[in-house]
Amino acid sequence: MKTATAASNSITMRLHTAPDHGVVGAVATAISAVGGIVTAIDVTDSSHDRLVVDVTCSAADAEHAVELEKAVAVVEGVTVHKVSDRTFLAHLGGKIEVGSKVPLKTRMDLSIAYTPGVGRVSKAIAEHPEDVSRLTIKGNTVAVVTDGSAVLGLGNIGPGAALPVMEGKAALFKRFGDIDAWPICLATQDTDEIVRAVELIAPGFGGINLEDIAAPRCFEIEARLRERLDIPVFHDDQHGTAICVLAGLTNALRVVGKRLESVKVVVSGGGAAGTAIVGLLLAAGVTDVVVYDRHGCLVDGDDSLSPAHRELAARTNPRRVAGDLRAALQGADVFIGVSAPGVLQPEWIAEMAEQAVVFAMANPDPEVDPVAAARYAAVVASGRSDFPNQINNVLAFPGVFRGLLDARAPQVSTEMMLRAADAIAHVVSDAELNPSFIIPSVFHPDVHTAVANAIAGH
Repeated sequence: MKTATAASNSITMRLHTAPDHGVVGAVATAISAVGGIVTAIDVTDSSHDRLVVDVTCSAADAEHAVELEKAVAVVEGVTVHKVSDRTFLAHLGGKIEVGSKVPLKTRMDLSIAYTPGVGRVSKAIAEHPEDVSRLTIKGNTVAVVTDGSAVLGLGNIGPGAALPVMEGKAALFKRFGDIDAWPICLATQDTDEIVRAVELIAPGFGGINLEDIAAPRCFEIEARLRERLDIPVFHDDQHGTAICVLAGLTNALRVVGKRLESVKVVVSGGGAAGTAIVGLLLAAGVTDVVVYDRHGCLVDGDDSLSPAHRELAARTNPRRVAGDLRAALQGADVFIGVSAPGVLQPEWIAEMAEQAVVFAMANPDPEVDPVAAARYAAVVASGRSDFPNQINNVLAFPGVFRGLLDARAPQVSTEMMLRAADAIAHVVSDAELNPSFIIPSVFHPDVHTAVANAIAGH
């Protein structure tokens, strides 16, 4: 039997029932019996012969939601009138909008905000281009750019299907960084066209957040844009993930009493996120990293590797470990997964070093079940919100861009990212730190300001 796990699969059923409040209890029992969780029951209308009841409940997935509906439909005296998926309802018409910051109620308002007053401001910017960030939205605006080729958990679904994800990213920028971000979904997966498109729109933005662009294309796109633009370019799937992993690992090692410089790390996944994680770990002082990808451990000198993997192999695996993931894990202190579900068997963790740390971050299904992993590892983290220690990029990117925009920084550097990771880690005090709390909540009031200050060098 499936069991409800997340509010993202929440439905509201509008029921017509007999005028007997005992029927409502029977409905709740029926939902619970098939693994649903009732979160709200509201009687919206009542008459002498009928009740109208809205029952909101959580399901495990879309198929499970159908099971809940069927279970309720067979309750005597109940008719299912309508079923609404709360997630889809929240997306109707999109999740973001543009609002005016100035009044537009009178002719005077119009003359200041638009013609003729706006002409004076445009002329001033033409004469002093450096003022564009101060006198326009550019100074607080980020473009969230995607081609829809590598959407988390969904793959290459294209720009239109990626738009809801980009809208969500923009909403998070506003909520946690007070940044006005806008989704830019490009109808091309050609590297040259993407680079040129971003170059052309860059004058209207203070920063570029690349999102869900497949590797290895994303590496070239980011590198070329950083060379050509005078505003920061940040690929969150790479660097946001790396910052949050380093922050979580810093605290996990505080828990188990180990140092970054002395641990052996295995990274499962040599794509965009894995490559960036490796780079930041090496910059932070880690000296022994083995990267495992679908074809085995990456070893320097293997001519069968892709160019991106050859470069990664040249910087890692000093012990030249070969073979499968289990071979890589022998005696390792840390496992970091950004790969695929189920690649790590729980019992293999017992073959790692004492007080092992496991970060299983594949979404929505991790490399190993966190509950099973916790039987063998001292600290377990994942990318999921329904387990302790969620490694979530929202901890990083709003504060990163807030700091970049405030400092008018033209680029984001490795040193900035190291400072950001350290800032996130130290939001968790010594008194709070424990194996189930190594990373702060995204709603912690200090985390985004701490990151912004670290990026700006304050």
